[in-house]
Amino acid sequence: MLRKFLIAGIALLAVTACTREATETEAPTASTEKLTTYKSASCGCCKLWVDHARNNGFAVDARDVDDLNAIKSRHKMAPRYQSCHTSVSAGGYVFEGHVPARLIRQFLQNPPAGARGLAVPAMPLGSPGMEVNDRFTPYDVVLLHRDGSDSVYAHIDSIEAQHGGAR
Repeated sequence: MLRKFLIAGIALLAVTACTREATETEAPTASTEKLTTYKSASCGCCKLWVDHARNNGFAVDARDVDDLNAIKSRHKMAPRYQSCHTSVSAGGYVFEGHVPARLIRQFLQNPPAGARGLAVPAMPLGSPGMEVNDRFTPYDVVLLHRDGSDSVYAHIDSIEAQHGGAR
């Protein structure tokens, strides 16, 4: 009888150790991922985007700054990718503009090789924080590569697509 308890105890310890090790090496989830968002104090759409990110489980440290150009320069955000706010993950990835939170989460869970972040250039109508009734302008979420090039990470052609097919 004692032998059965010992075997069961050893098996439980092995399972617990494996589970702990797997948990410690998993990619961060949105609920644990922190973003620092640099924005203008007077920008209403930036505040709405911060709310969107928080409502989707991100811990956002929103910082009002007087010189957004300096932030964009520090993070090597070329003018063609720029929008009204810049967010940076704890791991140093950059998210420019109105990127949907679900795509930030997807990116952070499996960052593409050689990537430095995502951008939604300008301020597309209907993107998170830019909602105006049911109006919507299709847009691309751009994957920024460390070598300075870019590619399309996702094409968002509807509000439903922005939310992953469900609204």
